[in-house]
Amino acid sequence: MVEVGAGSEARGTLGTVRNAVLLLELLSEGPAHQQLTDLAERSGLSVPTVHRLLRSLVLADLVEQDSRSARYGLGPGVTRLSHRYLARLPVLSGLSPYLLPLRDTIGATVQVALLVRGSVVYVDRVDGAGGGIYRENHRVAGALETAAGRVLAAAADEETWRQLTAAAAPADRKTAEAERDTWRAAGYLFTRAAGSGEVAVPVLDNQARPLAALASTLQPGATPEQAEQAAAHLSRAAHAAGRAVGHG
Repeated sequence: MVEVGAGSEARGTLGTVRNAVLLLELLSEGPAHQQLTDLAERSGLSVPTVHRLLRSLVLADLVEQDSRSARYGLGPGVTRLSHRYLARLPVLSGLSPYLLPLRDTIGATVQVALLVRGSVVYVDRVDGAGGGIYRENHRVAGALETAAGRVLAAAADEETWRQLTAAAAPADRKTAEAERDTWRAAGYLFTRAAGSGEVAVPVLDNQARPLAALASTLQPGATPEQAEQAAAHLSRAAHAAGRAVGHG
């Protein structure tokens, strides 16, 4: 971090916030707890600067320090803030009444996904009957790796699209650049991974801006015809929810 003079308080404050956010991003990747020196190296900040920022974040419960290893990880305050944010998000309230009926109609897990920087984050779900005992409570994936991420990325503005492709793996970037127009024109997308398939549709507001994606994880062996049928149900719910949010 570049030290600034007293006359640059506004710029210094902005830089401090930016660096704190950078550390939170780094802590969200890799091992659950990380060494101070590793964080300094990865961030490009000095060790004293990283230590000072981490102490402030610990006091705010956004970071925790393991008492045995002295390593740092994300703190419980992050969960509190995320839950409060999601509780106030109109699109989640708009989609909530549709999730259980969709699960029963499609017969598979239904999820809601948001685009957050270079990732797609699955923030709500209703499990299908085949979900098993060990359900996946939280899920974050590269924005261009899943059907939900692709429909959101394709509908995003140009600046967001550039950021997403810049952060993607080379193979995903190449696919995205070749397929964007097709993804954007499609009513839904269907991808396969680890034997199962995901079908997703965008939830758009009145200005056709993407608010979220509504997705369903189909059973292994699902056919394109089954994906199309599921997409039709998802699309009706997405349209109704998007219209309701737009008039809220």
